[in-house]
Amino acid sequence: MQFPQKHSVTGTNIFSVMSGLAMQHGAINLSQGFPDFPIDSQLADFLGEGAYGSFNQYAPMHGLPMLRQAIADDFKRRYNVVLDVEQEITITPGATYGIYTAFSTLLQAGDEAILLEPSYDSYIPNIEMNGAKAVPVALVAPDFHVDWNKVRDAITQRTKALILNTPHNPTGAMWTRKDWDTLAEIVRDTDIVILSDEVYEQLVFDGEKHYSVLEHEELRQRSFVLFSFGKVFNNTGWKMGYCIAPPAYTKAFRSIHQFLSFTVNTPAQYALASHINSGLASDVRATMEGKRNYFLKLMADTAFTIHKPSKGSYFQVASYERISDMGDMDFTRWLTIEHGVATIPVSAFYHNKKDDKLIRFCFAKKEETLEKAVELLKKL
Repeated sequence: MQFPQKHSVTGTNIFSVMSGLAMQHGAINLSQGFPDFPIDSQLADFLGEGAYGSFNQYAPMHGLPMLRQAIADDFKRRYNVVLDVEQEITITPGATYGIYTAFSTLLQAGDEAILLEPSYDSYIPNIEMNGAKAVPVALVAPDFHVDWNKVRDAITQRTKALILNTPHNPTGAMWTRKDWDTLAEIVRDTDIVILSDEVYEQLVFDGEKHYSVLEHEELRQRSFVLFSFGKVFNNTGWKMGYCIAPPAYTKAFRSIHQFLSFTVNTPAQYALASHINSGLASDVRATMEGKRNYFLKLMADTAFTIHKPSKGSYFQVASYERISDMGDMDFTRWLTIEHGVATIPVSAFYHNKKDDKLIRFCFAKKEETLEKAVELLKKL
């Protein structure tokens, strides 16, 4: 049986490869972006409450009303953004699913979609699986800002979408209000739709402000915005997210969503709504900033170079230029097999495997995990 090749990516994604290699060699896994510490006990209790209660059957296709209302209340409190609970919020089985569904809502054969690299690995396959062409535009290292002239040059009559990510995976860079204003000016007289991947929006450090596309009224009217509960509440295995979009966009999104997953885990929706409404959820920003700071302090005694501390997310990029001249893929394999620490090569986030001798560490780990890992890294 010959199966059609729906996208250009071959083999298993880098996160599965490196996590598998870590397991095979007993290495400390600082590669894949998942925490190794327990979730908030209150959130776990609410999940049990939902399962033992009356929240075990199908939820409405667009999500439990109590969760959508909790999201709307949260955004009004944190961003002073008013959301239409019925027409703008859809609960999804994770943000990756939401990204794919948004692309499926938009794209047809012959369309083009711009992405900014390094980028999350699902973007290009999602674009190609919908018959469109992915058009990568490289961010500018070492701070990974946007070269807006390159973005302008990448736009053609076929450009249907542009996807961005802030705070940024893998680099921890963040967009400013000026970035949003520049993007608005560029797309103003076009039909280009924005996909704003904001899964790390609550994990922002050093007193910085996350600017959401929802705060930019002009761009908000042409945007799908994707969020993840897993990144906020450290429960990535629940695969829970949501999409916020204008009513017409949401209607089109749901027309696809209803035939993909239809609905999402009901007791988890109950638990998340109850947790948000309690007002007692732990300060996720402070927790993760503390872990970043501790990791940077430990890394100061290694031969790795930190060009710029992460401004947000689970991740810190570092250079190994003082350690080896190997390519980053070979270096990460060597580091995992020979020295017991698994990371991700940043070249994996580029379509052309651009290699700047950078690797990505996940610092969303227990202190003892970070300590054990850095003790091994000090030996390099």
